[in-house]
Amino acid sequence: MSVTLGITLAFAAMFCWGFGDFLIQKSARRLGNWETLFLITFFGVFLLLPFSFHKILPFFSNPLMGKWVIFTAALAMLIAAIAEFESLRRGKISVVEPIWSLEIPMSIFLAFIILGEKLSLTNLILITCLLIGLVLVSVREKKHFKNIFLERGALVALGAALLMGGTNFFVGWGARETDPVFVNFIINVVLAIATGLFLFYKGKLKNVFIDLGKQPLTLSVMIILDNMAWVAFAFAMSLAQIGVAVALSESYIIIAVLLGFFVNKERLQIHQKLGLVLTIISAIILASITI
Repeated sequence: MSVTLGITLAFAAMFCWGFGDFLIQKSARRLGNWETLFLITFFGVFLLLPFSFHKILPFFSNPLMGKWVIFTAALAMLIAAIAEFESLRRGKISVVEPIWSLEIPMSIFLAFIILGEKLSLTNLILITCLLIGLVLVSVREKKHFKNIFLERGALVALGAALLMGGTNFFVGWGARETDPVFVNFIINVVLAIATGLFLFYKGKLKNVFIDLGKQPLTLSVMIILDNMAWVAFAFAMSLAQIGVAVALSESYIIIAVLLGFFVNKERLQIHQKLGLVLTIISAIILASITI
């Protein structure tokens, strides 16, 4: 039952990120990287505080609660998030998104090396097919397959993918050491303080709240969706294998593509359609054999 719930929550994270990342991209381009991350984490602290308040003192008084794991996750997420936002700002999303898919094998590798978490051959084959499908879906034009790492923002995206893969793993590990909600609460606190101090130093902190007042609904939805995604993701990794949870959750790219197709009437290339089919079939089979 717990594994079934974990797989369900991995899909929940996929849907939240699918809609939320579209809003994050708009916010990063309008407000800036640090401003967007501050909004998500600052208000995330208050969203998760009622569920985490009673665990703060035990966490800091108990030396066995894996503090270093959680703070490592927070540091990795800070650097990775800024790198992701910066790669979106610099490069084309059609170049950046395929590279971001590399966080899946990075998370699987760390789970295997550190926790000894082994995936079956069938799972590895399905995850590989899913990864190939995600790359095909996210590449808008065939020309982007050539020299993709020479494109603007590509190297930043690569660094972000590897760091985010590490973040995924440490969030999952931290969720098992404490609990999924509290892990996200601590990470939000660390990131909100770090980004808030930076914005205060730059004299931009006041402007963030002014901008929030100008578009409260859009930014509020972004904040809620991203925090819901991370909480669901952490629960998924605490209940199911980290590699499987990461692979399913990272399939959120297909949500963005389907939104573009149905809402914006965008045309899909043949390779995108093939990737979409491959990703969906791989995810469904992977989930069904894991439950």
